[in-house]
Amino acid sequence: LQRIGLQLRATLENITRLRAEGEDFRWYLKLKCGNCSEVSEKWQYLRLMDSAPLKGGRGSATMVQKCKLCSRENSIDILSQTIKPYDAEDSEKFKTIVEFECRGLEPVDFQPQAGFAAEGAESGTPFNDINLLEKDWNDYDEKTKESVGIYEVTHKFVKC
Repeated sequence: LQRIGLQLRATLENITRLRAEGEDFRWYLKLKCGNCSEVSEKWQYLRLMDSAPLKGGRGSATMVQKCKLCSRENSIDILSQTIKPYDAEDSEKFKTIVEFECRGLEPVDFQPQAGFAAEGAESGTPFNDINLLEKDWNDYDEKTKESVGIYEVTHKFVKC
C-alpha cells in the first residue's frame, strides 16, 4: 500500500484557485502494474463518484482492475480529502493537488484535460470548463479588463 501525490506546476496570470471541479472530474492517468510493470497504453480516468468493491470484502476503491498481463487484481483510490486548489502564490512551484492510495496500481503519467475551474485573482470572476490538454489556457476577465491565463502546465509524481 503506498500513497502517491500528483504535483502540478503552472504559471498563473491574474488567476487563482485552479482546481479539479466536482465528483465527476476525470483524472486521466496511465497506470502501471506493481507486480509485472505493465503500463496501460490507453489513458484511463478516475473519478470520485466511481467505486468498485475490493475482493474479499475489504472495502472499495475508485478503480479495481485485473492486469491483462499477469492477472493480478490491483486497485487505486482517490483520497478525496487531499484534493487541493493551485493558487496564485503557488505559481511556478510544484504543489500536490491530489493523492492516490495505490495497491499495486501506480500512476506513471497524467494528462490534464477538461473540468478544471479557477477564478480571477483580484476579481473573483469564475472561470469554469477550463481545458488544460494543450498545457496552456487563456481568457479575458471582463471585471478587471485584463487577460488571464494558465501556462506551461507540467506535473510529477511524488511518494507521500
